[in-house]
Amino acid sequence: MADRVMSSSAALAEALQEEMSIDETIFIIGEDLISHGGIFGQFKNLSEKFPGRVIDTPISETCIIGAGLGAALTGMRPLVDMHFADFVTCAMDEIANQTAKIRYMFGGQVKVPLVIWAPDGAGLRAAAHHSQSLESWFVHTPGIKVVVPSEPADVKGLTKAAIRDDDPVIFFQHKKLFAKEGPVPEGEHIVPLGKASVKRSGDHVTLITYGSGLYMCLEASNELARMGIEAEVIDLRTLKPLDFDTIARSVKKTNRAVVVHEACLSGGFGAEVAARIGSELFDDLDAPVIRVAAKDVPMPFSPTLEDFVLPKVEDIIKAVQQVTYR
Repeated sequence: MADRVMSSSAALAEALQEEMSIDETIFIIGEDLISHGGIFGQFKNLSEKFPGRVIDTPISETCIIGAGLGAALTGMRPLVDMHFADFVTCAMDEIANQTAKIRYMFGGQVKVPLVIWAPDGAGLRAAAHHSQSLESWFVHTPGIKVVVPSEPADVKGLTKAAIRDDDPVIFFQHKKLFAKEGPVPEGEHIVPLGKASVKRSGDHVTLITYGSGLYMCLEASNELARMGIEAEVIDLRTLKPLDFDTIARSVKKTNRAVVVHEACLSGGFGAEVAARIGSELFDDLDAPVIRVAAKDVPMPFSPTLEDFVLPKVEDIIKAVQQVTYR
């Protein structure tokens, strides 16, 4: 089928409508879903199309995740809306100690097809409580899969794959990318979990990224091309499971790697990627792996300070120059 141009928000809504139409066990639970259609309008009209399957809750993330987990254990496929990713802190026991571990602790006798949907990221001047990128917490939690799409087509395909998965998935979607438009296939479109995508080919350096980092890397790669440096851009799409094979093929070709993400530097997912490249691909490297990330501070409310803290295109260019001019 032909691709249409649509926003990430519309792509998510379409994925949900298609999945809910074919599987009556799917439902959505969270705050302000019916009256506001979700904080980004992504659930608009779903309550009318699927009566009783879009459920508003009190403001209690502990309750929301607990209800979603219980429903998943009894054969339903809930999608839990966290409103903002920052609010997972209020339900960490339910996520990290129950949802992530229960299938293992029951010896595989139960399935946990629960999707935790968590809009994350900064750039909206929303300050420290509403601007975090927390994906590395959950990559570090065995038993839960971590998805971070960038483009609208991947939002649709990964949403459908996450809903159909029998393990819990936390689905991070950057708040600034909901309005981002791009081509989206009509009808059935699945993007397998654990499969990265090469968004731009190049021979001189590999840029490894996800989420909002993709658009910075693509812009940086265009600037670098004018300098005679051809960068290959990999959008990981899924952090756990990680498609390290795609990373390895690229690094063996380019012999240099820069990892880019919006989360703060220390303990960020880039550290894991850099460590694996250094451990498994050391002989293929002509330069150390460099990470480009946000500074290690709470996200400021001040626009000037927020811009200073977040990684920028020029930071990527400087990092690439550092590894290519050796």
